[in-house]
Amino acid sequence: MKTIGLIGGMSWESTVTYYKIINEVVKQQLGGFHSAKCILYSVDFQEIEECQVRGEWEKSGEFLSEAALSLQKAGADYIVICTNTMHKVIGLIQQKISIPILHIAEATADVLVKQGIKKIALLGTKYTMQQDFYKSKLIEAGLEVMIPEANDIELINFTIYQELCLGIQSPKSKKEFLRIIETLAISGAEGVILGCTEIGLLVTQEETEVPLFDTTIIHATKAAMDAI
Repeated sequence: MKTIGLIGGMSWESTVTYYKIINEVVKQQLGGFHSAKCILYSVDFQEIEECQVRGEWEKSGEFLSEAALSLQKAGADYIVICTNTMHKVIGLIQQKISIPILHIAEATADVLVKQGIKKIALLGTKYTMQQDFYKSKLIEAGLEVMIPEANDIELINFTIYQELCLGIQSPKSKKEFLRIIETLAISGAEGVILGCTEIGLLVTQEETEVPLFDTTIIHATKAAMDAI
């Protein structure tokens, strides 16, 4: 079994989900007492979030590069960045290490293509929704990408940083997210990517008929399967 190097803490709530899913998949596939070989480097999200706000992406990339290099030295076979937004600096991180990084958007695109999806909506932080670093991976896979209207982008971003990353799951925010998901489906989306690792803590497939693609589940499952 390969050793998975996890860069977590962004936020730690969603990192818990990664660890749980990875081990569940390994146990399901191998049976017995099998569990995943993982090394976790959990960063201080306060430092990362401050860099995001100031637009200091290179500095945040340096923080994560240090984490990735530590994981490589500790024996990780590949890296999993347990967040969507910080894949913006994946190129900076990859330059510092010789082991591969499992890209969350590429893993998600693979699942969508296999299911025959053509037009997909993307929810996430404002950086993920508005910038090209994430959407470009989906477009390269032949997908048409939709994002919410400006007011809803701000609402989603606020909820992620001011609630979900702080462990708060508000019924009011859940209702708003479900409204946004339904609106995107009415506008032609065949499904919705939960493109922030915290969103799956707020809304689940059981609460809507619109197909949801939770990147935390997809990424963690891919990480586990690649290790076996």
